[in-house]
Amino acid sequence: MNTPIYDFLLKYSSSDILRCHMPGHKGRFKYLENICNTDITEIKGADSLFEADGIILQSEKNMSGLYNTAASFYSAGGSTLCIQAMLAAMKYENRKVIAVRNVHRAFLNAAALLDIDVIWLMPKYNGGLLSGEIDINDAEMLLKKYPSSCLYITSPDYTGKTADIKKLSEICHKYDSVLLTDNAHGAHLHFFEESIHPIYLGADICCDSAHKMLPALTGAAVLHTSSEKYAKILRQCMSIFASTSPSYLIMASLDLCNKYISESIREDIKNNLVFIDNFRNNFPDIKFADGEPFHITLKASESGYNGNRLAELMRINNVECEYSDSDIVIFLMSPMNCREDYEKLSDSLAKSLTSAEKHEKISPLFSTHLPERATSIRDAVFSDFEEIPVENSLGRICASVKVPCPPAVPIAASGEIIDEICINIFKRYGISSVIVVK
Repeated sequence: MNTPIYDFLLKYSSSDILRCHMPGHKGRFKYLENICNTDITEIKGADSLFEADGIILQSEKNMSGLYNTAASFYSAGGSTLCIQAMLAAMKYENRKVIAVRNVHRAFLNAAALLDIDVIWLMPKYNGGLLSGEIDINDAEMLLKKYPSSCLYITSPDYTGKTADIKKLSEICHKYDSVLLTDNAHGAHLHFFEESIHPIYLGADICCDSAHKMLPALTGAAVLHTSSEKYAKILRQCMSIFASTSPSYLIMASLDLCNKYISESIREDIKNNLVFIDNFRNNFPDIKFADGEPFHITLKASESGYNGNRLAELMRINNVECEYSDSDIVIFLMSPMNCREDYEKLSDSLAKSLTSAEKHEKISPLFSTHLPERATSIRDAVFSDFEEIPVENSLGRICASVKVPCPPAVPIAASGEIIDEICINIFKRYGISSVIVVK
């Protein structure tokens, strides 16, 4: 497959042109010389991301062909920009937004910027803030109550659990509604033996964080749509929030991802699935969460261990995990991993389990909870605020969300009243202070 963005950068970087344009390093900052040489701005021939009609458009069409979408748009601002654009498109159409509660904080910030009052769909208990089951009947009840709306879901979630996107898309379309999917953790899913990517399964719009699961630079993401209607407006929606100086290095990494996908990813996925299965089979006494396989989520407390302690021991044994709390440890792999990586992971986990103090197996006690709302998300976010100890927050209005950076169920979202249940959950997750409306 051709790589038009990367080819342009190589040709330009090898020329002797005097760079009388941004960036200021002029391609020869000695500390970053190998990077600076291909870091440019929108010069002649380089196209422009939000008015793409040249090499960027050609590369995006390559991506669209690989994912079989109506259109795919590059983001140098991560999935955050894609989430903002998805919600802006819904704002244009004056649709109500129904969202499953385990959202990334980028969703909440976008709702504040766009003044969207979210209708929350609470996931069923699944052991913690990071995951939960979407009840199909609950989703249909809300879609029936609010026809011509949109349903926003996160799938896979941070632990790798996937939703029944095919069924949810059918229900959405039954009520003239749109399915939006935060697929930040699933850019690889289209290339399994049978695709389980949201667009293939019926989602109208979704975002992929290429840097999470593919060989791309941090900040590389793609906004996909299966709809010709949204193909006409999403680039404009992205331009509302994005920098006018997107990184060509990030876009080039997306361009090169196309080449990797077309040449190698299916075989790499096939091999990794064998390695992952073998790894899990090495630990028959350990419970692992179900979900898409590259998220290896170890249920620590249900296996008789403290997740944070286990992660510390693995760090000593030369493995850094993606995430840990007292209940779980997440090892995030990708198609780029090799057999030796899993052997090292297996060896580290075996040593860590031997050193770890074992306790009674515990099923985490956590249930989803929807606090009372006092004001809109936007009013709360842009109010005068103060940070106070959690124990002093009873009855106060949450101003800014205190959740882990990954997708998670907000303990209290902006505009909601903090109650005793919220305080107990804050403390459980080690959150000692909260930001509240003054």
